[in-house]
Amino acid sequence: MKIEQWFEAHFHHARVRVIAALNRKFADLDLADEAFSIACIKALAVWQVQGKPDDPVAWLVRCGSNAGIDILRRESSAIKYRNGLVESQNQDIHSNPGLTSFDDDELGDDVLRLMFVCCHPQLNTQSQLALSLKIIVGMSIEEIASAFIVKPKTIEQRITRAKKLVNKANIAFEIPCIDERLKRLKAVSLMLYLLFNEGWYATAGEGVVKALLCEEAIRLARELLSLFPAQSELMSLLALFLFHYAKRHARLNHNQELVALDEQERELWDQEMIAEGCSLMNKAMRHPALGSYQIQAAIAQVHVSAKHAADTHWVEIRRLYDHLLLLEPNPVISLNRAAVSAKIEGPVKALIEINKLAQVLDSYRWFHTLKAQLLTQAEQPEQAIKCYEKALKLTPTQLEITHIIKRMALLKT
Repeated sequence: MKIEQWFEAHFHHARVRVIAALNRKFADLDLADEAFSIACIKALAVWQVQGKPDDPVAWLVRCGSNAGIDILRRESSAIKYRNGLVESQNQDIHSNPGLTSFDDDELGDDVLRLMFVCCHPQLNTQSQLALSLKIIVGMSIEEIASAFIVKPKTIEQRITRAKKLVNKANIAFEIPCIDERLKRLKAVSLMLYLLFNEGWYATAGEGVVKALLCEEAIRLARELLSLFPAQSELMSLLALFLFHYAKRHARLNHNQELVALDEQERELWDQEMIAEGCSLMNKAMRHPALGSYQIQAAIAQVHVSAKHAADTHWVEIRRLYDHLLLLEPNPVISLNRAAVSAKIEGPVKALIEINKLAQVLDSYRWFHTLKAQLLTQAEQPEQAIKCYEKALKLTPTQLEITHIIKRMALLKT
């Protein structure tokens, strides 16, 4: 692994925990974010010489805490100095347990607490999403704008307004009661969903970073389920993560190239994770209310239940997508349904379906890669190449670039 990838992996893994701890300390999301960045810069210099510390998260929290204190001192803000925030910069890491361990509050986890903060009801849904993707997931403004299909300036304004509201309302120190947690549960669940997706379908970076983000999402989903053990949607959400992550060892071949689902070596799938996911789904299905995560997990369960790609029950998957569209009518779900239709009725009908989505999904790279695949199956190689070329302009990851170029090369032969 390249040294840059090694550092990126550790920083991504530590990011959400460090920022959560720093936000608890300073009650300022901007300051926590800036202090984390300074700590990472220092780690680049120190770790290469002294080696990685035994506890990188604690090291970054201590360094970020010192950096935050320095920032406050430079600002000469008497208000922010109160309540004992100014401490010795040489304080030993073990002398302040608040810097090395999570708060022993009702949530039991700084990261979950930070998620509940980002999902405060005073913020509208779009602001909750934008703030969480920036603070929790660590996506750039440009990446978030691409995900929302809006201009980066719009996302930047949303995040700025959200941070100001959080800091002004002193939300960072609030421990939500059980009723308040329930009100925010849907938004927090969505944050976990987005966190896992950023790992599994990463908008940037290498595969090593994806695994760490996925594992963090799984860990947090377990924590959230322990707080709300009767919530069928949380059971389904965790099951969904497990079904996907069970396929991690089959996603790349020996050349570290992406492998399509139909071509994966299924004996490499993690059967223990699949069994755990199935157990969770059995419990979730006992509840009469059918939710979005429950349907998505059911779709994933059909995939992992097929011993061979040819055994996949595509008709059942399309039926589930029809139910999902009734709950959440959106173009991405329609796109996925069209991909399933191609398995049942062929590429021509599927192309008719996705062409209806062309305008709204023009900046969505997976729209163009799916269309390219369908055009290839319909024996229209020149049009397929044009779609792949469009996908290459929409910031794919390096793994995706390699995969797309290989597909294009095959079409040109």
